Amino acid sequence: MAKTSFREQMLRAREDAIVSSVNRLLAEKGFEAMTVDEVAADVGIAKASLYKHFTSKEELAAAAMIRVLQRALAFTEILAADDRLRPIARLEAVARWTLEVQLAGEMPSLPAQNSTLRNALMANRGYLDRLFEVSDRLGAWITAAQADGEIDRQLPAEVVLYTLFARACDPVLGLLKAGGQHSDAQIIEWLLRTCFRGLVGARA
Repeated sequence: MAKTSFREQMLRAREDAIVSSVNRLLAEKGFEAMTVDEVAADVGIAKASLYKHFTSKEELAAAAMIRVLQRALAFTEILAADDRLRPIARLEAVARWTLEVQLAGEMPSLPAQNSTLRNALMANRGYLDRLFEVSDRLGAWITAAQADGEIDRQLPAEVVLYTLFARACDPVLGLLKAGGQHSDAQIIEWLLRTCFRGLVGARA
């Protein structure tokens, strides 16, 4: 195995710092408000140096999304290795993880509609490969949970999948957090309850 040179290590460290900054700024401000100048200033490098690693704002956002998806894959691998967990428990754990990441300010906020960003993501093989892998794993758990009767069998699997993905950018989380009246744990439990058990209360 070839030894990584000091220069390569420094380049990787700088790239990691750039992606970390982008991830945080996207979580705080969103894609539209974030600027490349702001990222460079936050990392403490010249804008020209940043462009040696990433050629556009869209490429920066894609790198942040790849990192989050890689973290999601690692988390689902841990869940998949635990034979004691039922499919529904794995899905709830994933939803809980996305809420925790969002509350920690580590979930990139991307616009629902943005042609240049969407085109960049759809052309990024690293992003697509990880997105499909996460989707396939969750899809298998959704199908199994439906077979167990723990998720409504009449719901198309993709509807359930997109509902889970929506937890990663749920605006209710930020609104309740900003109110300052509830703990993070309470907010997460309430959103998980509405996601997996709905709004209907127990009938007398």
